[in-house]
Amino acid sequence: MSTVTVKAEKRANGHAGTTRAKGKQAVQDEDEEEQQEQEGEAPEADGEQGDEAGPSRKRVRSNTMGDAREVEEEEEEKYVPRQKIETMARDKDGYIPGSIMRIQVKNFVTYDFTEFTLGPYLNMIIGPNGTGKSTIACAICLGLGWPASTLGRASDVNTFIKLGTEEGYIEIELKGPSGKKNLVIRRILKASSKFSPFTLNGKGVTAKEIAAQMAALNVQVGNLCTFLPQDKVSSFAHMSPQDLLKETQRAAGDTNLTDWHQTLIDQGGELKKTADTIQAEADQLQQMKDRNDAIERDVERYKERKRIEQEMKLLEVCIPVQTYLETRDRYNEVRAKKKIISDRCKVLKDKNAPAHQFQKDLEQKVLRLERERDDCKKGVQATFRKINNKVNDIEKCETACEEWETKLESLDREEKARANKINNIKSTLEKLRAELAKDVKIESDDTVNNELRDLRTERQSVTERKNQFDSNKNIAIQQYNHLRQQRDAKQHEINKLGDVDVRKMYNLKKYSQETADAVEWLRKNQDKFEKPIIEPAYLTVNVTDKNLASQVEACFNRNSQLTFVAQSKEDYNTFNRLVNDSTVVTGHRIRVTAWFRPELDHMKVPPPMSQEELRSLGFAGYVLDCITYPEGMRWFLECDLSAHRIAIGPSNLNVEAASRAVTRADPPANFINGMTFNQVTRSRYGKRLTQNTTRSIMQARTFVQSAVDPEMKTRLEGELRTLHQLMAEAEEGIKSIQAQMVEVEEEDARFDMLYQGLMERKNKILEAHKARQQMKSREEQGKKELRRLQGQASADEERNKIKQRLEDEAKNALRHAKEYRNLVSTVSTEQQKNSRLSLEYIQLHANLIALRELCQIKDAGYQKAYARLTQVVKIVERYKTEAHEALKASRVAIDSAEEEIQHLHNERSERQNEYKEALKQAEENGTEPPSKEGVDLRTLDELEEEMETQRTKLELIHSTNPGVMEEYEKRKRDIEVLERTLETKRAAAARIEKTINRARQNWEPALRALVEAIGEKFSKAFDSIGCAGEIRVSPHEDYDKWAIDILVKFRDEEKLQLLTGQRQSGGERSLTTILYLMSLTEQARAPFSLVDEINQGMDQRAERLVHNNMVRVTCQDDAGQYFLITPKLLPDLQYHPRMKVLCVNNGEWLPEETGLGNMKGMIEGFVARSRMVGGQND
Repeated sequence: MSTVTVKAEKRANGHAGTTRAKGKQAVQDEDEEEQQEQEGEAPEADGEQGDEAGPSRKRVRSNTMGDAREVEEEEEEKYVPRQKIETMARDKDGYIPGSIMRIQVKNFVTYDFTEFTLGPYLNMIIGPNGTGKSTIACAICLGLGWPASTLGRASDVNTFIKLGTEEGYIEIELKGPSGKKNLVIRRILKASSKFSPFTLNGKGVTAKEIAAQMAALNVQVGNLCTFLPQDKVSSFAHMSPQDLLKETQRAAGDTNLTDWHQTLIDQGGELKKTADTIQAEADQLQQMKDRNDAIERDVERYKERKRIEQEMKLLEVCIPVQTYLETRDRYNEVRAKKKIISDRCKVLKDKNAPAHQFQKDLEQKVLRLERERDDCKKGVQATFRKINNKVNDIEKCETACEEWETKLESLDREEKARANKINNIKSTLEKLRAELAKDVKIESDDTVNNELRDLRTERQSVTERKNQFDSNKNIAIQQYNHLRQQRDAKQHEINKLGDVDVRKMYNLKKYSQETADAVEWLRKNQDKFEKPIIEPAYLTVNVTDKNLASQVEACFNRNSQLTFVAQSKEDYNTFNRLVNDSTVVTGHRIRVTAWFRPELDHMKVPPPMSQEELRSLGFAGYVLDCITYPEGMRWFLECDLSAHRIAIGPSNLNVEAASRAVTRADPPANFINGMTFNQVTRSRYGKRLTQNTTRSIMQARTFVQSAVDPEMKTRLEGELRTLHQLMAEAEEGIKSIQAQMVEVEEEDARFDMLYQGLMERKNKILEAHKARQQMKSREEQGKKELRRLQGQASADEERNKIKQRLEDEAKNALRHAKEYRNLVSTVSTEQQKNSRLSLEYIQLHANLIALRELCQIKDAGYQKAYARLTQVVKIVERYKTEAHEALKASRVAIDSAEEEIQHLHNERSERQNEYKEALKQAEENGTEPPSKEGVDLRTLDELEEEMETQRTKLELIHSTNPGVMEEYEKRKRDIEVLERTLETKRAAAARIEKTINRARQNWEPALRALVEAIGEKFSKAFDSIGCAGEIRVSPHEDYDKWAIDILVKFRDEEKLQLLTGQRQSGGERSLTTILYLMSLTEQARAPFSLVDEINQGMDQRAERLVHNNMVRVTCQDDAGQYFLITPKLLPDLQYHPRMKVLCVNNGEWLPEETGLGNMKGMIEGFVARSRMVGGQND
């Protein structure tokens, strides 16, 4: 048996002696990792953070794999099960291409440096725990380009650098394809960077190139079926059956299994999507057809209505035209009749012409005589008007004489009155002159004015002193009033110290000035909100029992105590906009907390216990039961603080019973016993056990009814006493000023009396001067009036003028009388002439009447004919007008008609004209009249009757929305398009289905054959340990959900159960995993496989059996390279010459010389001694 010793090299610091290889990993702190990700540090090499399944998982399809290409005539392949899975040809040295031949690491995890070679079959890596066995698995994974997450440990490759070093590397030599050199891959690791470059045979390459090489060699480090690190053992059992199937296909069986399966998944999904689309479109098509069928009757009605409307439009043109034609015909008929009657009237008129001429002459004479009579009559009437005027003139003269006589009488009375007035004025003037002549003594005005001026000058100093005292008094009173207001305010402030709300507000200002400012602003601006904003709990929440204040306050933090609660989203936004986003509150930006959540049923969590259970356990109640609060704050207390779920109880509470009670709820609730807060949670993993975290409660500072601040009260009372003292001083000052003002006011009163006396003297002087001035004024007015009266004209002169006017009026009256007499004589002559002309007119007019009666008798026939003519003329004019109107209406109807209607009308008119022309020719030639077929010869009445008929039909057909026809036609076109689309998609679905059938015929037999082969070995392996196991394929209509189910039974009383990450124990899962991997080994295509400490949790018998089976399977001629990492706790395990055992040694003292400590020699010596001891015993 060959062994290889792996030992730790000396550290690079140059110190002598050996060092131990430390197995601790440098795990980067999570916070630092997040920070690095945010700062955008360089990622790992290309492909480093790719899919965990490997560096590259790209699929290469070909037609033989059943891909999605449209191959109509391609011959379907038939799957032929293989007897054996072939990998790449094994080379002469026994290695399969892709096998690991050598590994070298430096500054990697526990190793300073090591290098060792591997065998082509089973490589058993053993060693104590912590020596670095699993580090070899890490080196293989990272060295071949897979990400660190594949290992289930750290997520960054730079964490695998040995602590205390800055740089290291992993170098792995892989067996190259036949005829080609080996691949030497080196990955350089740096502690300061996540980026790790690669070299291939000494040349720098990218991670993608490494991934391509691994894919070409079919290396599957990312497949748990071929590479199972220690930290991923549990992941295998947790792997879903679907993922197990996919990974098994990649690891073993036909090389096309994965591609066939992917084709089925892709094409199956495409087929399902296409089928769903076809079904949806087919349903849509049927709906569209049904909808068109439903409105087909409406469409027919619409078409019938349109036909009737078109017929009516044509009739609307034909009726005016026919009206014109028939009116024109009537006009022509009446016009011809008029000519006949007119000719008869002319004959009769010529026969009676002589008599009419004599009548005409007589009428002229009567008219002339009538004019002469009228002119004479008018002359008589004019003379009578002149006579009336002369009578009026005479009467006017008489009236004027009477008026002048009256004036003469009044002139005498006025003369007597003027003489009396003159005498009275003279008497009054004499009295005024006598009064003015008296010598009246009046005091001098200047003397009084000088005394007043001297008095004002003497009084000025007293006035100034008085004003100064008044000013000082007003100032003192104002100061006193101001001090009194300050005293009242201070007294009110002292009185308010006993108000709890005031104390709370006072304390809030010390606790958070910004919050207090916001509260004061809110109280003045609640009208800006739809619902009231609830003030913070600091002010509005009160504890009903002061003994529970500390417990209640423990449920509030500073933020929740100072939170404003809005009752609507709009109010929440308004509050933040006005308070937090502007400066309206204090003139500068402040920051306070506002809260709003919609009250939804799914957010409400019920209390963990009922009130009865709560009391039975000794609780006083929930926090919500122990406080008073505004109703609008309830949802905040429940949602944000869970106040309805935190129970409060005494310190002697049964904590265990309380914990069980609160954990029955989901999520668990918290409770308080005495001064201890219990936070109960439930683990998210395993059995979900409960955990109780406790913390001590501080004494309450907020929710306590604090007493009045004595310091503040003392300060306020001191300030109040000071104000009282200042008020007393101010009052004394006012009294002093008032005492000083008495003397000044007395002196001022004396001056006031003197002033009043002088003013009385001055007023008397003014009154005396005013009276004398008034007398002078009256004297002057009397003189003026006297001069006016004396200057008036004498009455004799006026009397003579009046007498002259009387004489003139008498003369005028005599003249008018003479003219009157002459006019009376003239009117008599004119009346005689008028009577003669009237008699002559009467005689001639009587003759004219007799002649007219004679002419009327002779003209009776003519008049009758003329009356008929007049009647006919009116009819002709009426028909003419009607014909013109009808012609205009017909032209308007034709011009306003649609083009199609005009065309139909023109065709109708042409056929009518052709028929009339043919009929006229037939009548002239005496031939048979033409046929009326196809010619519209209906009269106006018939057309109007037809119009009424069509209108009635139209009313019977309900009006249909014009959009119905458009909708019907559009949907009809859409149906045709959709039918063509469906036909195309059904053809595509048929092609996809054919592709799926071809791929499934290849994939399913191959898959079942693979699973059957694995299952047979799996079942035998379980049978050998007295248990049962089975592998099944679980089909599904969705190819992505096909799965491999692993069913196991470890006890006789059990049934086969599906392997899961929860149902079986850790050892059972490990045993099942290794047996499945061993069963898979003979079918595997990967060049090497690895399992790391799969024996964890197994009993000795199972571990020994598993080991022996693994040795047997992995050391067969066609077996690939296999790595078994185990601490090897059992002795006397089976050994095979093809296997290679690698022992990892680690310790304080390792031999420096190569020859010392040869493990192979030690093992051979141990075997020889064992045989020697055995022979002695025999």
